[in-house]
Amino acid sequence: MPESKPKATIKIPRPLYDRLRQVIEGSGFNSVTDFVVYVLRDIVSGTGNRVDTTLSREELEAIKKRLRNLGYL
Repeated sequence: MPESKPKATIKIPRPLYDRLRQVIEGSGFNSVTDFVVYVLRDIVSGTGNRVDTTLSREELEAIKKRLRNLGYL
C-alpha cells in the first residue's frame, strides 16, 4: 500500500462551506474538500481562467486624473 502524504486543514467560513456543498450537488465531486482541491490545483497550475486586467486608455486616464486630484501626481 503506497504511503499517503500528510494533509493540512484549511478553515473556511461555514456559510461558504454550505454554499460550496450546494454548488457541487450532482456535479460528480464527492465532497467539498475534493472540489476545493480541484479548484486550487487549477489556479496554481496556471491553466485556470484568468481575468484580463489590462486597462483601456480611458480607464488609465481616469485613474491618473483621480490620482492628480488627490495630490498623488
